[in-house]
Amino acid sequence: MAGMIVLFTDFGLEGPYIGQVKTVLHRIAPGVPVIDLFADLPAAKPKPAAYLLAAYSAWFPPGTVFLAVVDPGVGGDRAAVVTKTDSHWYVGPDNGLFEIVVRRAGRARCWEIPAPPDGVSASFHGRDVFAPAAGRLAQGEVPAGRSRAEGTAGHSDWPNDLPEIVYIDRFGNAITGLRAAMVPDRACLDAAGRVLARRRTFSDVTAGEAFWYENSNGLAEIAVNSGRADVALGVGIGSPVTVLP
Repeated sequence: MAGMIVLFTDFGLEGPYIGQVKTVLHRIAPGVPVIDLFADLPAAKPKPAAYLLAAYSAWFPPGTVFLAVVDPGVGGDRAAVVTKTDSHWYVGPDNGLFEIVVRRAGRARCWEIPAPPDGVSASFHGRDVFAPAAGRLAQGEVPAGRSRAEGTAGHSDWPNDLPEIVYIDRFGNAITGLRAAMVPDRACLDAAGRVLARRRTFSDVTAGEAFWYENSNGLAEIAVNSGRADVALGVGIGSPVTVLP
């Protein structure tokens, strides 16, 4: 049995979506905790979400099941998959969402989720396809679908680190798809024409000053002490970031 199921979606907390998904999980895996990680991922954008998933899933213990749904192609011809990396399970659409976790894993396997025998909504696979599969995995069942020798859908054109803003948190901090460890220590970041020096934390700069730092999950993050980086710099999801030597 898995230690937990982690929700990683763009569903938002408003409306019935998360509640219905959790109901399915509780029915199938009643003894497994369900953790809300992200419910406000960039809507319908699997690419930035893929870099967040790779960074934030690494923090969780082995055996964790990630129910990851950013699915603009729901009801279309993209496959529904279960992916197993060295220590985690991932359940969701085969649209690139698992590209980076698979690429960074030492080993990965993939199974295609078979169509459920009961009725399935064409527009809510998170509830009707992915949640049941995640619940069964959390209960210790093996994936029911066929193994896919080709793995997940390839997105070899996506870089190993994405030089863009991939998430804006509630404080206005702008998270990039760059691993801070891949950026030279003395390098600056250029965002919206502003050159930002690297600092360790907020108290290292004066109020109102913009900077970048390594966030708690290893990504390069842009912030303003006592302010909102998104407003002060005029950046949003997809805004480019350049590493300056």
